[in-house]
Amino acid sequence: MAADFKVLVIGRGMMGAAAARHLALQSDGVAVLGPDEPAERQGHRGVFASHYDEGRITRTIDKDADWARLANRSIARYAQIAEQSGIDFYTPAGCLIAGQKRSNGGAYIANVVEAAAALGVEIDILDDAALAERFPFFAFADGSEGVHEARNAGHISPRGLVKAQSLLAEKAGAAVIRETAVSTHDRGDHVEVVTDTGRSYSAEKVLVAAGGFSIAERLLPDRLAMTVYGRTIVFFEVDEAEAMRLAAMPSLISEPADPRDGIYMLPPIRYPDGRIYAKIGGDPDNLQLHTEPDIRDWFRTDGRAFARDHLVRIMGEIIPDLAVRSISTASCVTSFPPSGYPAIGFTSSPRIAVLTGGCGASAKSSDEIGRLGAELMLGNRISDGAYATDFKPEFL
Repeated sequence: MAADFKVLVIGRGMMGAAAARHLALQSDGVAVLGPDEPAERQGHRGVFASHYDEGRITRTIDKDADWARLANRSIARYAQIAEQSGIDFYTPAGCLIAGQKRSNGGAYIANVVEAAAALGVEIDILDDAALAERFPFFAFADGSEGVHEARNAGHISPRGLVKAQSLLAEKAGAAVIRETAVSTHDRGDHVEVVTDTGRSYSAEKVLVAAGGFSIAERLLPDRLAMTVYGRTIVFFEVDEAEAMRLAAMPSLISEPADPRDGIYMLPPIRYPDGRIYAKIGGDPDNLQLHTEPDIRDWFRTDGRAFARDHLVRIMGEIIPDLAVRSISTASCVTSFPPSGYPAIGFTSSPRIAVLTGGCGASAKSSDEIGRLGAELMLGNRISDGAYATDFKPEFL
């Protein structure tokens, strides 16, 4: 039979929307399938996505060379995506990574510096005095060292980027199907995809880019090896005056001596409700979500009180004089394949592939990850030799 599509991407999140755009630019017969953001979380019974937010850190500097390259290539395309879509999703606020100084055994900072050098990324290395002078609103432990990437770094709106990618995919000819996939079936000469509406679609190939929901029992023919964790995020509402005081604040990643206190932080950002929030994340322990229903249940919560208290303490230590109007929390998930890199490859079916596993670091890099997924679907393999990893998924 003739399939409805050549390639159907399941998942209209950051990776899936990017893959759909790259596929549509190179091929006809492309579709991307995934629901819109629900109007409210608590009563929603369908799937969720972690891009339902306005702030994600973007930077090239990373302790790992492959992750740095994924980010570097993605950031280089931000301007083109924004110009062609008319959606401004990127704020070049810069990014600071702070941790133990290298001379005191700061391996994290040493790896960041090495990865930046390998890609020719312009950075400033700041000691205690320089950190205090450049960022007087931050307070770090004595013996800290910072790596500041002032250019081509800052934060993105994941909502805005997904909207831009979806728009450009559609403009390039991709069909956008606002439904939720519940199962895939390899029928020998095509793949059948059944959705929550009871409809079915056929495609020559299917790329499952469903984030943490990729572990759902019926989406893949094989059980994907990937660990999904529930994460708690804390939002600190500030007023216009406080946001102005912190106008020079970069995105921050802090890796102190105690790894349990490692966090990421976003500067004040205006959200759709009109209010301005600074955001912090970094759970002190891992809450594993074992099944797809577990993930749905978690997204309907506001996170854990234990993690909230932990993050409120750290925010108070790093920005001790932050003027806060209110504090609120939300939940999201992170997904980790065993390799520590995105899982991009075929399952036991030569017609069903997977593109998932952001490892808590993929938002900034999602366009390049999506491009690699498109390369896989069009050429049956990733031919780009720039990466040390092969991105191959593992199955249980």
